[in-house]
Amino acid sequence: MDELEAILETGGAAAVEIAASALAERGGTVGKCANCGHPMIGPFCAVCGQPINTHRRTLGRMLHEFFKDVISFDSRILRTARALLFQPGELPKSFREGRAQRYMPAVRLYLFVSLLFFLFLSATGIAFIQLSLNVTTSQTVADEAGNVFLIKDGKRAPMTGYTADAKGNVYLSVPGAPKELVPDMKADTAASDNNVTNTVTTKARFFEHIGAEHPNYSPEMKASLVKLRAEALADEKKGNLSRVEHGTFTTLQNLETDPAALNRPLLTWIPRILFLLLPLFALLLAAFYWRHRKQFYFVDHLVFSLSLHTFAFVVLIAAAIAAQYISGPWILALTAGVVALYLLLSLKRFYGQGWGKTCLKFVAIGFIYPVFFLAPALGVAILASVVAA
Repeated sequence: MDELEAILETGGAAAVEIAASALAERGGTVGKCANCGHPMIGPFCAVCGQPINTHRRTLGRMLHEFFKDVISFDSRILRTARALLFQPGELPKSFREGRAQRYMPAVRLYLFVSLLFFLFLSATGIAFIQLSLNVTTSQTVADEAGNVFLIKDGKRAPMTGYTADAKGNVYLSVPGAPKELVPDMKADTAASDNNVTNTVTTKARFFEHIGAEHPNYSPEMKASLVKLRAEALADEKKGNLSRVEHGTFTTLQNLETDPAALNRPLLTWIPRILFLLLPLFALLLAAFYWRHRKQFYFVDHLVFSLSLHTFAFVVLIAAAIAAQYISGPWILALTAGVVALYLLLSLKRFYGQGWGKTCLKFVAIGFIYPVFFLAPALGVAILASVVAA
């Protein structure tokens, strides 16, 4: 094989020499390639491919050519953007059909758009997610008749079906059945802090400017946070906190003063998680189109996955911009709806099946991927961010 390649290379060089001699005999100008020294009979060297035009260009000329390529409607960038936004499934289909030269490569496009998303958030000071703490205080009490009440955030409500004895033990009382002791539950008849439970919950806010809202806790909530902090510190001194519990405690401490405390480590982990999700989504597609494996290779499914996730980043950028003018949790729902519609149209265009089969596979993929792939991956990212705190 090496000998054949050497013969072909020698023959090609000899052919160039013959063509150059013929051109010189007719009065043409023949130059030498600055790279390999063979005669140049065109704009490129026929042996090594070196262009003849290697002169240095002025800055103005380079800028002119750059903007000419970008502004031109027929440029690869604009053609790729038009196909990505308005022709769902066109980019992976063009790759499969061998006409991808007119578009940007799928990997390069994904890296560019995803990097643009994170740079946009960083430059504008917009957080992907911020968490506001809320502490709910609850306590069970009983009156002299043994009726049990739940006091939650200062509001007292009866607990139907529960009774308490003189020692504060709580029983579940169902008509026609014997009383059943409820473990780890007490209902004191006198006011005390023995059975007060503090529950910490968080409220997520997406695509808001960092520092737009400062935590404003009520005196009762501050007292609850101080109590929780004291309990956690006591457990930490005793060595009763695991690494995850320690990270959770540290994260909650940071969220008290900075709702965006989890945003920074989370944005570090999300790109890593997505590099795992991209081939997993391709495997999911390959499973649903297994009967067509001879027509669609795994790399075809992977390019489809890259195209879909690239579009998702574009929609997230648009959602982040829209969130600055229109508030409301429905923006994320609208974002998910747009991506879902794009997935449906992409499946129909790329795989070319009828609407019935396409819709059935869309529903299955649209359920399996978020529930069994995306949600656990985001959970891992959050856990990793908490542990690293």
